[in-house]
Amino acid sequence: MAASEIDDFIGKNDDEILTLDQNEEEIDRIAEIFKDRCLFISGGTGFMGKVLVEKLLRSCGDLKKIYLLIRPKKGKHPDERIKEMFNNVLFDLVKKQKGEDVILSKVAAIAGDVTELGLGIQPNDLETLRNEVTIIYHCAATVRFDEPLRKAVFMNTRGTKYMLEFAKSVKHLDFFAHVSTAYCHLHVKTLYERVYDPPANPHKVISACEWLTDEQVAAIEQKILGDIPNTYAYTKSLSESLVAENFGELPAMILRPSIVIPVWREPVPGWTDNINGPTGLLIAAGKGILRTMYCNSTCYGDFLPVDVSVNGMLVSSWYFLAHGKKEVNQVAHMTSSKEIKVSWNEIVELGRWVIENKMPLNWVAWYPGGSFKTNYYVHCVCALLQHWLPAVFIDLLARLFGYPPFMLKVHRRLANGLKVFEYYANNVWDFDNTEALRMRKLLNERERRTYIIEKVDLDLVDYFTNCTICARRLILKESKFAIPHFEFAIPP
Repeated sequence: MAASEIDDFIGKNDDEILTLDQNEEEIDRIAEIFKDRCLFISGGTGFMGKVLVEKLLRSCGDLKKIYLLIRPKKGKHPDERIKEMFNNVLFDLVKKQKGEDVILSKVAAIAGDVTELGLGIQPNDLETLRNEVTIIYHCAATVRFDEPLRKAVFMNTRGTKYMLEFAKSVKHLDFFAHVSTAYCHLHVKTLYERVYDPPANPHKVISACEWLTDEQVAAIEQKILGDIPNTYAYTKSLSESLVAENFGELPAMILRPSIVIPVWREPVPGWTDNINGPTGLLIAAGKGILRTMYCNSTCYGDFLPVDVSVNGMLVSSWYFLAHGKKEVNQVAHMTSSKEIKVSWNEIVELGRWVIENKMPLNWVAWYPGGSFKTNYYVHCVCALLQHWLPAVFIDLLARLFGYPPFMLKVHRRLANGLKVFEYYANNVWDFDNTEALRMRKLLNERERRTYIIEKVDLDLVDYFTNCTICARRLILKESKFAIPHFEFAIPP
């Protein structure tokens, strides 16, 4: 991407914000704390992981090295996956500022897998990490809410156990951050920044999953989960308890972001690499595929843009490293509902207005519309009439014209997603963020501009517009020439 294209994409206002005044009297203490350090990150190629790596390289560029734990995937070597990651538009700004060769020299791939004993890391790589690393971010997790329990336990819970065992072997470890979720203790309607009891003994659950087969675990999954609606919340809760067990032995902290949504301001407004959560709903509704949802429209979710979440992670890291675990609460929330409450109805209406007036989508199945239903049975009838019957009709037409059917498959995926969404859309949780409020007061002006964790003043119209543009170009792979009033330049 050319420099002029980056400037066009980010926009003048954001570019001015990113180019901070170099006030010699104000030192960026957060960048200083990372200077000459080696970091080890699991899950660095995931949605939040990519943004974390980009922010570290751009704002804390004097760090020595970032080691990323990467699984070989689809026949690609981990080094190839890193180069592929850096080809993403997310990294264009830092490549412009620092130079591609510089940032590539700062990042190294470590072949491994959190589901394997010893993280699946080769002995020579293990020795390097044990000697050099001082900070660990454990971000790796399966975020599929409907993941089979046994697989979710191995990835989320046993993977955390293996990461903790590795952390204990690091010779000069100063900080271990476990990235959890604010939605892992769903029986607590107001979640505070403290440790909660797990739903079961994590060691026994891991042991049971190791000697039972997939089929045996699946047969008793619902009984094991009890009132917990999905395997994601269950296994993340178990993982937190493993970290808490080691608070006395490790300089560890549990970080709980809420529902992480696309980038707000930097480096690319609206950037995402998936259509999970609100972005998926926006696209499905804009395409006319989503016509009905079972949801209490007056309820609200706790959303936080991924760049703000990552800022919170870095500020929490600095706070811990600067003050030590005896003075710091070892649980911190990156949440927004304490200060901002936007109902589901407000989100949908704003998204609909953007789709209808600013950024209509191509190849729609039906004019954007539909509504929330507070009665489950009314929703089921509407889903039959507005989702399933039209899908059957479209697939029949596709077969008649010699094309493979596709709409029923789309609606099955949509129905699975809505099944997960319904639980969260019809309940409300609040999250205390005392630690964030405390840390804000300690930041100087330069740090406040670089690592924004203040109350997020979102212009929702602009935000949804940027999200739609990025989803169309980066997820749906539409040409920029197909987007009306296209004002941003993302490379094909």
